[in-house]
Amino acid sequence: MIEIRSGVELPSLREDVTLITQDGLCLVGELALPTGGEPTATLITLHPLPTAGGFMDSHILRKAANRLPALANLAVLRFNTRGTESPRGKSEGHFGEGVTEQHDVEAAVRFAESRGLPNLWLVGWSFGTELALKYGTDKNILGVILLSPPLHRTSEQELEAWVGTGKRVIALVPEFDDYLVPEQAAARFSVIPHLELVAVAGAKHLWVGEVATKEVLDEIVRAANPSAYPLPTTF
Repeated sequence: MIEIRSGVELPSLREDVTLITQDGLCLVGELALPTGGEPTATLITLHPLPTAGGFMDSHILRKAANRLPALANLAVLRFNTRGTESPRGKSEGHFGEGVTEQHDVEAAVRFAESRGLPNLWLVGWSFGTELALKYGTDKNILGVILLSPPLHRTSEQELEAWVGTGKRVIALVPEFDDYLVPEQAAARFSVIPHLELVAVAGAKHLWVGEVATKEVLDEIVRAANPSAYPLPTTF
C-alpha cells in the first residue's frame, strides 16, 4: 500500500513525444497513459507563464501525470510551449505573449487526435487558462478546466465565444488567489451562463501543499471521469 504524497509516481506508460506546429516548430512533451488499456478521457495540459517559471513540470501538471493514469484511467499530455525549457528539453521558438502559442495549442490537439485519444479536455493553469480560453472554442474537446485563471489576456469577446458551444467551462478559483478571487471571477465570467465556478477555500494561486493538490486533481477527475471521483489517498 502506497500513501499518495507529493513525490509519488504511480504506474503508467510514459512516452516522450514531439509536437509539430503549423509554423514549423518542434515542441517537446510527454504522454502518460494508463497501463491497463484505453483511457477514459484525455487531459491536454497547458502550463503557467514560462517567463515566470512555468513549464510542463509545474507541480500540479506533473502530479496529474504521475497519478491520474493509474487512479482515474486518464491520459495526460504535457508539453513545453514555444521557447520553454524543462528537464525533458527545450521547445523551439520564442515566447509569443500568448499570441503565437495558438499554434502550440493546435499542435497538441492535433497530436491527441492523431493518436486516437478519447474525450479531450484542455486543462490550463494560470497563463495556460488564457490559451485554453482564447483558442479552445473551435477544437474537438469536451471542455476546459481552468486552474487559477487570471483573465489578463482573455477579452470579454473571447469569453462570450464559449456561449452556445456546448463545451463545459470549469474554473477552479483559489480563495486567496493573487490575481482573481472567486467573487471577481464570478463577475468576469458572468458572460458565460453555463460556467461552473469552483471556489476553493484556503487555496492560493500556486496550489501549494498536498491538500490543495488533491482538491485540484479531484475536481479534474470529477469532470473528466466522474466514476473515479473522489481520488483515493493510497494505492
